[in-house]
Amino acid sequence: MHRPHSNRARSGQAPTSLGAVRISRADRQELIAHARDEAPNECCGYLRATDGVVEEVFRAVNGRNSPYGYELDPKSLFAVNDLDDQGFQVGIYHSHPRSPAEPSQTDINLANYPGWTYWIVSLGGEEPEVRAWRIADGRVDEESIEVD
Repeated sequence: MHRPHSNRARSGQAPTSLGAVRISRADRQELIAHARDEAPNECCGYLRATDGVVEEVFRAVNGRNSPYGYELDPKSLFAVNDLDDQGFQVGIYHSHPRSPAEPSQTDINLANYPGWTYWIVSLGGEEPEVRAWRIADGRVDEESIEVD
């Protein structure tokens, strides 16, 4: 049986971005709603995408149940790895209830999947902010997001 190519990086190299990631207004609002529902704690979840377009958002349980960090629950981590193995592009999202939508040093240290994007929803400003990042080997690069 042929398995589709996984997006996981081979030999420590992160794949390069093919351009902006597109997300529907409804899915972006779902990320923000999840962050608000879990505040003051951080929320977390994952995204499934094809050809740079987010197709579905999945809420997960933050195993840390904390305003200072997140840990994707084991069932969700298995599911997102399965999506990756099926050849989908995947992203992990979490919220920063009081700080900017930029990776903290902890976020950088815990980014173990260089082929995935890491989305951060900030509730710390006047308006919620959603940003996406590629994190590999301690290097942090912002990914462009287009909202449809």
